[in-house]
Amino acid sequence: MSRTAAKKGRNANDVKKALEEQGILARSETRDGLLEEVPEAYKNVDEVIEVVHRAGLARKVARLRPMGVIKG
Repeated sequence: MSRTAAKKGRNANDVKKALEEQGILARSETRDGLLEEVPEAYKNVDEVIEVVHRAGLARKVARLRPMGVIKG
């Protein structure tokens, strides 16, 4: 789903609360900035890695878990 579609009809406070329930702290100066972090706007990273691996574009070597992300 596109980011525009994912943001449509959503409440920034509800998104923030849902992310916090998953242990994700999200901060943004704007409503749109927070709404861009809606989980439905992201592809499943495991599926993306599998496609890249099978296509021979890269090899799977490790599974990492992010500790933090800063966008600017």
